[in-house]
Amino acid sequence: MSYSSRLQPQVSRRQLIRMGLGVSATALCARMAEGGQSAAFSTIPSWRTELRRLAPNVYAYTQASGPGVNNASLSNAGLIVGPEHLLAIDTLGPPVHAKAFRAAATKETGKLFGRVINTHHHRDHTNGNYLYSPLEIVAHEFCRQATIADGIPARPYADRPEWQDGMRELTLAPATTTFAGTTTYHYGELIVQLITNAPAHTWGDVMVYLPQQRILFAGDIAFSYVTPPAHNGHVTKWIEAIDRVMKMDVDVIVPGHGPIGSKKELAETRGYLELIAGETRKRHAMGMTPGRAAANIDMGRFESWTNPERNAWNTVRLYAEFDGTITPANDANAQAAAVGEYQRLRAVKR
Repeated sequence: MSYSSRLQPQVSRRQLIRMGLGVSATALCARMAEGGQSAAFSTIPSWRTELRRLAPNVYAYTQASGPGVNNASLSNAGLIVGPEHLLAIDTLGPPVHAKAFRAAATKETGKLFGRVINTHHHRDHTNGNYLYSPLEIVAHEFCRQATIADGIPARPYADRPEWQDGMRELTLAPATTTFAGTTTYHYGELIVQLITNAPAHTWGDVMVYLPQQRILFAGDIAFSYVTPPAHNGHVTKWIEAIDRVMKMDVDVIVPGHGPIGSKKELAETRGYLELIAGETRKRHAMGMTPGRAAANIDMGRFESWTNPERNAWNTVRLYAEFDGTITPANDANAQAAAVGEYQRLRAVKR
């Protein structure tokens, strides 16, 4: 049994062009001008798998996704290039993804890895740790505990036959160094700050902040064009976590899932969470089941975001908040039942 079942800022045209967002910066600015803030998000872009240079010695690794694509476990990673070795920010999930990221990083830089940071414990961010052992793996102390408790499933990603190469190699490699609060590393002239921002998506969320470059690797506190899952999350505190980021001096945000963005995209993550929290509270008061509540909510501009079944996960977590029973662990059975009801009701609507 897994651990999880036991326990609107404005952004300039110059910034958008400099960041090279997945959607055309020029087109995005035009849509913003024509239709206001939400117009920029009326169409979901596609984005590709790539290792993109964000600043000298700083890279983001994104995995291809877009409209109609199941984004589950298509997470992002980061790379810091130091004078002597590389720093990985998350290690991805199935071996085929983890190896592709590692190979791209070493080919681009000609250097080897010396340290790993995990932004949280979910397996699409930590399963690849085994490729780096016995290097130092750094995470929040909760992340280490939850990674150990979750272990490696008997049949990882059984529903993804295309991901099975190397799956038998997977071994558990939890963090070897833990912290709470903040800690700082120096990679040459680069200042790399690890900042705890939890509970939010989990009880062990860590962000990686580069203050000189105004770049933030937000982990799964940020989702772009992908429905944010509160599988182990605390939705209202997640909103507070985003508000803390909004006060930071940040231009570029690398989300845990989705294309590279800015505070503009993070504001949309917040908008989603605020909408579902407010609408779920109304339906909780009416006595609806979580699955019916999720199916009944008009998600507006978030309707087309990928993996909408997560709306039902999130109503279950919100009901636990409202009932005062929420814990770091989720009720897997309740979430599965809610997703089933949500999907049945949605099918009837169609």
